[in-house]
Amino acid sequence: MKRFVFVIIFIVSLLVICPSYSKAITMPCSMVLNPIDKELKNAKGVALVYKAQLRPPSFARTNISILGVHLPEPSYYGEYDSYEGFAFIPNEISWRFRLYPSPEIESPTWAGRFDEITAEMDNVEIQVRLSNSKTEKLGPSILKNKIKYCK
Repeated sequence: MKRFVFVIIFIVSLLVICPSYSKAITMPCSMVLNPIDKELKNAKGVALVYKAQLRPPSFARTNISILGVHLPEPSYYGEYDSYEGFAFIPNEISWRFRLYPSPEIESPTWAGRFDEITAEMDNVEIQVRLSNSKTEKLGPSILKNKIKYCK
């Protein structure tokens, strides 16, 4: 009986001293989006992830805002005319939203946001992808990173 009590005390002590940490990220956080193609030395992006309280008053939802700089013209890759933000949880759900260019003629900054996410932000990957706005065809990823690197 003493051995059993000792084992129980030992297990409880371990749980108190070394609690398991959640895989969920702490928000707000941000992360760098890196280029897939290593030839795109200047292309970079950033994603901001946080809880947004929307109107009319409702529960907070997760916002993902993306900014991409020094991206090549989308047409460089073929039948594409814009970029989209794309976030997904593998085999579960995905979100896509348009990124809009700034007015600079040479190498505009592309930015956009999505405010309607209700899912937990575990195992999410965030990307900047090519897009054809007329056919709504989503192209390959240009920048990406995983939510576990969001700090």
